Amino acid sequence: MAEDVMETVKKRLKDGWIKAVASVEVLAVSKEACESSLKKHIEQMKNEPDSIIYKEKYDEPVKTPSPFRNIKEAYSQVVEIEFISRRYENLVYLVLNYAPSSIEILEPQKIGLSLGEAQGLLNSLSELVHNIVAAKKGGVLIDA
Repeated sequence: MAEDVMETVKKRLKDGWIKAVASVEVLAVSKEACESSLKKHIEQMKNEPDSIIYKEKYDEPVKTPSPFRNIKEAYSQVVEIEFISRRYENLVYLVLNYAPSSIEILEPQKIGLSLGEAQGLLNSLSELVHNIVAAKKGGVLIDA
């Protein structure tokens, strides 16, 4: 790992950035598709301007028999990444857009949100729900 990246990470942590670790998993019908899809996904995540991924640990792809109906076998692969994000809102953005299997905040011990940040997070979640509903061509169910 380049020392300059770790120096940047240390400086950003002193400036209040959030340090986290996440696991990201992919499932594909071939080992090659599995590996290339996961690498591409992480490369896209690395391009996010308000986060820095500084460590990646890829597990070997594992053959999974009959993961879904009509699929004989597939391959699963997990990568554990360590990264920092500028604000909590950026961390939520990464979760919503890159769907890690799990995420753990390592530091700081306490995170505060301004009213604007809290509203932004709620609006992002609302947009996600509406996009999911729109993709199913239906509406949000309400109890009358």
